[in-house]
Amino acid sequence: MTTARSTQISVADTPYYHCMARCVRRAFLCGEDQFSGQSFEHRKQWIVDRLLELSGIFAIDISAYAVMSNHYHVVLYIDSHEAAEWSLKEAAEHWKQLFKMPLLVDRYLRNESMSSAELDKVAEIIEQWRERLQDVSWFMRCLNEHIARLANAEDQCKGCFWEGRFKSQALLDETALLACMAYVDLNPVRAAISESLEDSDYTSIQERIRACATQLNKRRKKPATEDLSTERNNNIEQPPQLLPFIGHASKQNDHKKGVLMKPLDYMELVDWTGRQIREDKRGAIPAHIQPLLQRLGVNPDNWTDSVQHYGRRFHNVSGSVDRLQALSEKLSKAWMRGVGASRRLYLQTVS
Repeated sequence: MTTARSTQISVADTPYYHCMARCVRRAFLCGEDQFSGQSFEHRKQWIVDRLLELSGIFAIDISAYAVMSNHYHVVLYIDSHEAAEWSLKEAAEHWKQLFKMPLLVDRYLRNESMSSAELDKVAEIIEQWRERLQDVSWFMRCLNEHIARLANAEDQCKGCFWEGRFKSQALLDETALLACMAYVDLNPVRAAISESLEDSDYTSIQERIRACATQLNKRRKKPATEDLSTERNNNIEQPPQLLPFIGHASKQNDHKKGVLMKPLDYMELVDWTGRQIREDKRGAIPAHIQPLLQRLGVNPDNWTDSVQHYGRRFHNVSGSVDRLQALSEKLSKAWMRGVGASRRLYLQTVS
């Protein structure tokens, strides 16, 4: 039995969600069709472009993404604070970029004279749009429907393009978020499509690397044990269309929006993890990686395995055992899938 979306997505529990959609029959409708020899690789860019377009319209940011030949992954951050700060006209202008305006709202946006009853109705309509503009289901609907229409028009056919509704997974803490982001960014490496992160096309990690290519080149010329300064690590160039990395938790970062890790630290962690996966052998953890895993409260012996097999280890929810048990009690469930995997990944309880 499928789980109701209302129990899977709750901003009160976490603003981070991992979503995945797969092409119907798992066909390579965004890759190269092995039977016909026809290539649909260009559709991957459709998905990336639409993702970034929607993140500028919705109060939802992209933390990570990877577009494969028959499916895609995206990690979303719901910014309820941003949506709450929009005025009625700002919220309506956001919605207008996606849908046609009702005559009543159109008159309001043109500053025409309106009665108090009409203004109340306009406010009611726009408040509903405000809620939808911070809703993961509406975000995914606007993404998947758009891509399906483009693909069906290109193929001159009708019918389903995506295999049912999208899958979503709540990421309850920082460790779950970073493990999921690493899993998403390493999809092409895990599938043996790419040899390196730089060659991983249609992924967020490639975007991040390209944005700070100069800094990375300088970093690689330094000894592995030599660290960049905090200021330099935090202030390197980051893609404006992706949720930024803002460094470790501090009073200075309390009101900033972003992932609590230094950008180069994350890239180095993902790069090292990818090398372990690609070479299929366990190596010694480099000195500059050990503190990252310790800060996350991660069992270093199980980090690579957890990232490599993340899709099979974790299900509708990912997080520490304490967070999983608390959510289980809230939902009146006796058991939550993924508790065993959580015990293996986490070195200690992470609150």
